[in-house]
Amino acid sequence: MGAKKVNLVSLSLRFIIGFTWLSLWSLVSIILMIIFLPFRNLRIRLGNFTGKIIGPFITRITGTKVNYSNYDKIHETKPAIYVMNHASALDIFVGMALCPYGACGVGKKEIIKIPFFGLVYWLSGHLLIDRSNREKAIESMNNLSNVVKKNNLSIWIWPEGTRSEDGKLLPFKKGFAHLALSTKLPIVPVVLHNAHKRWPSKTLDFYPGEIKVDILDSISTSAWNKETIDEHIKDVRDTMAKVLV
Repeated sequence: MGAKKVNLVSLSLRFIIGFTWLSLWSLVSIILMIIFLPFRNLRIRLGNFTGKIIGPFITRITGTKVNYSNYDKIHETKPAIYVMNHASALDIFVGMALCPYGACGVGKKEIIKIPFFGLVYWLSGHLLIDRSNREKAIESMNNLSNVVKKNNLSIWIWPEGTRSEDGKLLPFKKGFAHLALSTKLPIVPVVLHNAHKRWPSKTLDFYPGEIKVDILDSISTSAWNKETIDEHIKDVRDTMAKVLV
C-alpha cells in the first residue's frame, strides 16, 4: 500500500468519531430536508452544504490529505456534468467536499442502506438508480434530465458504476452520456489518484497518506449525437485514463 495501516485501537477510535459526526449532521439534515420536502432544488443545495461538512471531516479522519490540481476549474463551467473515477469509499467523501452547490448526485440504490447517510442522500433530491432494472434506470435518468434543465442544475456521477479495486478505470456505463445528450451540459472530468491505496475497497482499513485530485478541462457535448455515443464515451474515458497513470 506504500503506507502503514492504522492500528486497531486508532482505527476503532477514528470509526467511532467519524460515524458520530456523520450521524449528527445527517440527523440535522434529515429534519431540514423534511421541512423543505416540496422544494427539491433547495434540498439539493442543502445536501451540498451537508456534504461540505461531512466530506472533508471523514477524509481527514482516515488520515488522508487531498491535494487538488486546477481546483478553480470545478467552478469555471457551471452547470456541468462532473464525472469522477471510483475506486474506494473515500471517493464519495472527496466528491461530497468538491461537489459545487447546485449539483445533483447520481448513485446506485444500495446507498439507501447506509445508516443515516443513505436517507440524507435520498431526501436531498439526489437520484438513486436501480441498475438491475434497465427500464426504471432509463426512466429515472429522463426524470433527472428534466429536473436539471428546469432548475439549471449540475450533475455529479461515477460513470464506472462500481469500484475499481486496483484503481484502474473500469468500462464506463452509458448513463452520463445519455444525460449529456439530453441536457447538452459540458463534461468536466475529475480524476482521483490512489484512493484505493488509502482506503481499499470493501474494507475498513485506513492507510494514511496523500491523494491527488485533477480537475480537467471541460468537454463540450453540443455536437454529441445518439449515433456516435460510444465514441463520445470512449473519448471521455481515454481523457481520464491518460491522467490516471
